[in-house]
Amino acid sequence: MTTTAYRMPAEWAPHAATWIAWPHNPEDWPGKFQPIPWVYAEIVRHLSRVEDVHILVNDLAAERRATGILKRGGATLTRVHFHRWPTDRVWLRDSGPIFVKSAQGDLAATNWKFNAWAKYDNWRRDDQIPHHIAELHQIPEIKPEVPPPPAAPSTIKAHRIVLEGGSIDTNGAGVLITTEECLLSEVQQRNPGLGDETSTQRALEQAFHDYLGIDQTLWLHRGCAGDDTHGHVDDITRFVAENTILTAVEPNPADDNHMPLAENLDRLRSFRNAHGPNTGKPFKIFELPMPSPVVFEGQRLPASYANFYIANDLVLVPTFNDANDRHALNIIATCFPTREIVGINAVDLVWGLGTLHCLTQQEPA
Repeated sequence: MTTTAYRMPAEWAPHAATWIAWPHNPEDWPGKFQPIPWVYAEIVRHLSRVEDVHILVNDLAAERRATGILKRGGATLTRVHFHRWPTDRVWLRDSGPIFVKSAQGDLAATNWKFNAWAKYDNWRRDDQIPHHIAELHQIPEIKPEVPPPPAAPSTIKAHRIVLEGGSIDTNGAGVLITTEECLLSEVQQRNPGLGDETSTQRALEQAFHDYLGIDQTLWLHRGCAGDDTHGHVDDITRFVAENTILTAVEPNPADDNHMPLAENLDRLRSFRNAHGPNTGKPFKIFELPMPSPVVFEGQRLPASYANFYIANDLVLVPTFNDANDRHALNIIATCFPTREIVGINAVDLVWGLGTLHCLTQQEPA
């Protein structure tokens, strides 16, 4: 089933709500779990000022604990809605539905297969989340798949496509950005059933077109150092307007991020918009610094200011007690002059190998 009538809106389009899952698995932040619910309380405090927040919890006891923490943290509880749907992990950017809208404004949920970044065994509860949300809202649930070849025997079934929301970003007007490292590599290979690299690229571009309304896919090469997902684009490069891209750079040649980010910048400068009123024009590029390396227990973590989340009237930006924090916040403020820019200390949060964008999923208004 192809659904070109639907399109994925940009993150800055108006939201009905933000979806998150309440942290419960200490293994996601080994030895450092205690502060994490309080970081979430601070995130919800800000989000609940500007939009509704749906929170997944494992059970009634978890809901009561979360409510107590949110109350003490100053969240607007009248805008918080709990759902007792057990999860394996809390990274709803990747396990939650990617919402799409029709030209008439009707909402649907695309339910891509989630397999924990082709890396972990516990993902089956997370893979159910899009179905639960579609059922709750009584909206169409679309499961993107690649049909078998025309001449294939009847034993060959359609291939359900694995895709995480953090691996893509869109301008809401038919252009999408992603990385080869995440979607085309044989490491943590999401879709081995789609054939070689060229066949996989072709099949994914067709799926982006059919299910997300994408006419042009921009392929960057690699993601950032320390990235558990093997190349998610939301840690390095983001659309901030229809023809404007914010991308992370690392001037220090000794840093592991220097070469990959420089190569991505070169590609971005060479791209031309092939869609809409900006057809044929280069994209406007803003450069975003990286924080100094964040290392815990000898492990480099994927600390990046690019993992910000755009909410109604607000942008939440991860900060790292770093000299570049203020510089990054100012650059992001330049890109969103009508929104309040709020830094959220993510030094503890990033030990879970993700930050603000990774844990949120927007529901369009």
